[in-house]
Amino acid sequence: MASIMFLNWPGATREQYEGIKAKAQWDVNTPDGAKFHTVGFDDDGTHITDIWESPDHFDRWMNGDLGAAIQEVGLEGEPDIRWVEMAGVFAPAFGQEGQKDTL
Repeated sequence: MASIMFLNWPGATREQYEGIKAKAQWDVNTPDGAKFHTVGFDDDGTHITDIWESPDHFDRWMNGDLGAAIQEVGLEGEPDIRWVEMAGVFAPAFGQEGQKDTL
């Protein structure tokens, strides 16, 4: 069953996120188990909501390419991460194919 990850990283900026993205290249080489990614920024930091096949898939990526990219960019502190089991998704912008009870 897929899991939803809510990640908030206080103080992390859009520029740092873009630097990490450029180094980890998840938009070119999709991490194993990644299903969906959204990100937003405000004065409090960076806010990410992802869907992963499992938390273990994310942890493996964090301990590999993503963690290395975070260190290279020099992002400090730790994110607040919370996981919940995914029960469904409604994505009208993706059409009928994107609307399922589970992924």
